[in-house]
Amino acid sequence: MTTFGSVLITPSRRVAEVAETLVFSVQEAYVRFADKVIFEELTFNILEGDKVCLIGKNGAGKTTLMNVITEKRELDGGTLWQLPGTTVGYLAQEISFDANQTVYDFVFHGLKEENQSHSHAYKVEKVLQPLELNIQDKMGQLSGGQLRRVSLARALVEEPDILLLDEPTNHLDLDVIEWLEKYIRAYRGAVVCVSHDKAFLSNISNKVFWLDRGRLRVCPKGFRYFEEWQTQLLEHEERELQNRQKTVDLEEEWASRGVKARRKRNVRRVEMMREMREQLKADKSSFRRLMSKIELEPLEYDQGSSKIVAEFYNVSKSFVDEHREKVILDKFNLRIIRGDRIGILGKNGSGKTTFLQLLLGEMAPDAGKVKLARDIHFSYFDQKRKDLDPEISLWKTLSPNGGEHIDVMGKMRHVYGYLKSFLFDPSAAHSPVSTLSGGQKNRLMLARILANPGSFLILDEPTNDLDMETLDMLETILSEYQGTLIIVSHDRDFLDQTVTKIMAFEGNGVVDGIIGGYTDYIEMKKKEAAERGDVVVKGKKKQSAQQSDVKTPPKKLSYKLQFELEQVPEKVEKLTKEIEELETALHDPNLYARDPDAFRKMTERHATAKAEMDKHIIRWLELEEMQSAL
Repeated sequence: MTTFGSVLITPSRRVAEVAETLVFSVQEAYVRFADKVIFEELTFNILEGDKVCLIGKNGAGKTTLMNVITEKRELDGGTLWQLPGTTVGYLAQEISFDANQTVYDFVFHGLKEENQSHSHAYKVEKVLQPLELNIQDKMGQLSGGQLRRVSLARALVEEPDILLLDEPTNHLDLDVIEWLEKYIRAYRGAVVCVSHDKAFLSNISNKVFWLDRGRLRVCPKGFRYFEEWQTQLLEHEERELQNRQKTVDLEEEWASRGVKARRKRNVRRVEMMREMREQLKADKSSFRRLMSKIELEPLEYDQGSSKIVAEFYNVSKSFVDEHREKVILDKFNLRIIRGDRIGILGKNGSGKTTFLQLLLGEMAPDAGKVKLARDIHFSYFDQKRKDLDPEISLWKTLSPNGGEHIDVMGKMRHVYGYLKSFLFDPSAAHSPVSTLSGGQKNRLMLARILANPGSFLILDEPTNDLDMETLDMLETILSEYQGTLIIVSHDRDFLDQTVTKIMAFEGNGVVDGIIGGYTDYIEMKKKEAAERGDVVVKGKKKQSAQQSDVKTPPKKLSYKLQFELEQVPEKVEKLTKEIEELETALHDPNLYARDPDAFRKMTERHATAKAEMDKHIIRWLELEEMQSAL
């Protein structure tokens, strides 16, 4: 660190100051499709270093706003400004690719044409490695989750100034999601992200763009504070509406009570879940593991009346993959009690789907037994949507035998009304399923399954492509569900709100379990790591201080590096002053009219100086890090 005058300058301080630079701006814009107005007086700014989460109901205009930023969608009115030289990258929901193209080639061609050289190849490997992708695999052979990771790699590899991410966590494992969170937090450019994953948004964002009834409202803090901010905003709006109602007609004062703001987070549901967890913990002397570490004797019980609805007894299952045996379950024991609410975690390929197939009777174990109670009625939400016929209508999907009403948990409801409950426009009731988006198909499947969920409900990644309103509704429905529930999900907040036990498939036949939600599971893992004395550095486990025998003698930076470190602050300070002078000149509204050539030269030099300063700051941080390590 270095002192200039009375101001203490550090690399982190300079990075924070750089982050204030405006890179993109839309002012009083107007956007419409045919006769439908999407935005009126749309105004927003994106600063370098902004981490923005973009939220709003389906149809609120999130994709349109992304297209405005990429300039695929022109404004019908208003002004758009972008800092010269700014690059924009976009992770879209759907990608097109050549099935015979390798993963490496697909990502490499995401680089700008001038950067498609061997000297930039390291960027591709740098992004692909943590995403656990084989660079030689063919694109046509990849699973949906792998394709999602490849498209994410392509969006990240160019390191654009503005990175747009549309549902980046869909189909990603939790460890990859956590890596992505760290990557985004450290990302020097601006990020605008659309996601349903509340924990992910809370961990990455420092600003919220909320699309609300054709307007864009800006919360100056991250998503972690959004609900509190939103509630205050809407309560203020409610008070205004009530006051206006009183002014219009005091005799109708009671009517103002019918104007309600959007409900706060379902406090009752969350509290109920906490009480359930505390009761479960009270029943156990401590966080007892879900799976017994001792062998269980198979129980003989009346399957129609027993509290045990499913039992795995010494179950083993493995597959041969590329001539190697892959162990999924190894002498696995589990009892599922009627009313259990179990969340399942694990990487792709760790055994989650195999476990469900064994439970559903779609697969037989190699050894051991799987026993089910006689009165079990499964309802299964399959993330691949195999049971949805794309050719039939939404109406026919919900009412396959015809008729205008369907049985919803013992109550007859009209198809139109039930579709509306799941945020469908009744006018789309006779449209084929093939016309729906991924999120709409998931909502339709949930509507069909939740009409009569039976005594045992299994949901495999139900939150993919859902908006937050649908997630809130799903959480409410599940909180009132009285049967046995299993949820496979990577959405941490959703698991915390809906389950009371966690099963974590760690791979190689290892399955861990704990009473509680996802947060409780993470706390348990941290406690176990602390008890073992593990030290985690940059995601890799290293020996603890007690285990290490080798002591490396302290070293110093070389003379050359030390000299470079001493010179960097002065370079940064000079560039800082130059940039400030340029910005002062460019803020003159008459400069362009007075001297267009000077305006152009100053704008170009401003961008060049910024790039130079960024380069020096990164080098400064590297040298400081090297010195600290030594």
